[in-house]
Amino acid sequence: MISLAFKNFIRSGSVITGLSLLFLTGLLSLFIGKQFLTKQQQHIADVSAWQQEHIDRNIRHFDKETGLLLYYLRFSIAHESEPINGLSIGQRDVNHSVKSLTIRNLEAQLYDTDLYNPSSLLLGNLDLSFVIIYLFPLLIIALSYNLLSSEKENGTWKLLTVQSGNPTRLLLQLMAMRGTVVFSVFMLLMVAAIGMLSLPFNATLLAFFGVSALYLLFWLATSFWVVSWQKSTAVNAVSLLTIWVVLTIVAPAVINSFLINRYPVPEALDTAVKQRKGYHEKWDMDKKVTMDKFYAHYPQFRKYPLPPGEFSWLWYYAMQQMGDDDAQQQSHELKEKLKNREQAGNKVALFIPTLHAQLQMNNIAQSGLGNHLQFIDSAARFHEKMRLHFYPRIFENTPVSRENWQQFKVASFTDKSSVNWVILLLPLLLSTILLLALSIFQLQSHKE
Repeated sequence: MISLAFKNFIRSGSVITGLSLLFLTGLLSLFIGKQFLTKQQQHIADVSAWQQEHIDRNIRHFDKETGLLLYYLRFSIAHESEPINGLSIGQRDVNHSVKSLTIRNLEAQLYDTDLYNPSSLLLGNLDLSFVIIYLFPLLIIALSYNLLSSEKENGTWKLLTVQSGNPTRLLLQLMAMRGTVVFSVFMLLMVAAIGMLSLPFNATLLAFFGVSALYLLFWLATSFWVVSWQKSTAVNAVSLLTIWVVLTIVAPAVINSFLINRYPVPEALDTAVKQRKGYHEKWDMDKKVTMDKFYAHYPQFRKYPLPPGEFSWLWYYAMQQMGDDDAQQQSHELKEKLKNREQAGNKVALFIPTLHAQLQMNNIAQSGLGNHLQFIDSAARFHEKMRLHFYPRIFENTPVSRENWQQFKVASFTDKSSVNWVILLLPLLLSTILLLALSIFQLQSHKE
């Protein structure tokens, strides 16, 4: 009987159309993901070529003073994109993948970004995570909302229960049949993703597959739960669509609004303004005040006394450093609020499967807020490393020709975070088991 039901189900024109459209949309999302990865890789390659040309060009024009040359030179650090990033682009489409920094003020450079078309940002990218989070549940709803109600409305349910002997088991088999079809499309897309994006078989790929599979099981359990109410087809359809809207649109929007108001971050502008104000004020201050603060920050440079005269590169770069120091509090508050916002969002998402799945996919693909904050910290460490390398050359007025400028290649940052399997899978697993248990209990209650 189940095999016959499966044949009738799979031959339905609407089922074939829905599955085909979802599969084609998934392929399109993989193509967009591949384009994104190619663009990121090309950007890094262009910056690598540009940096050496940029250094050589400036050396030709400013070959007398190392301090003057370092005023213009920029050194880049790239946020490497792993192949799995093509499955969940996240915030990587708006956050810089490359930071090109001078050794001057840091804070004013960390938060510079490109101008983007707001319409493009509003629409976002169609990646595979979007297809899984938003479109697969709609297909599951379309395939299962009338699982029981249509049989009752057509008068065939009693006949089926007599033949099967166990109505609950029959419904589980019919739902499993629909789940098999959905998972078949999902598996085909994952195989296509491995080929198109050259995904390596590692823990991150397994994690993405695991959270996606459990997310689909959650929606199958949700649909089965609504079916267990034994309401009419119209009620089932409206109920499932309402749940979809609440979980995928309303709840994330409400939580995002709450977090924005709970952890406002105006300090991004305040930090830049404070840094620039702190730097410009130093022009009118006693040089000794600036130098004392600089030596307190870098005791190892006390051996370089301030030379006589109105201007020196030692004093100039000390002013730049003091600008960063003056903005240090605002910078710390900004980073702390962003970290608090991310942590709070992850905690709340534990109780909202759709949001949890989305955030975990971004974390796995290294495209979330936490990953970007790690890149910002890495860029700050890189900036400090370049400062400590060049400051002695500047203060000693080392000839430009004595530096090996060919050694300065684009640095890279890669997130080495490991997968927390418990946090990744347990919320979705518990939600699915709970809904399935409620469904069986509900069916058994109606049976009695």
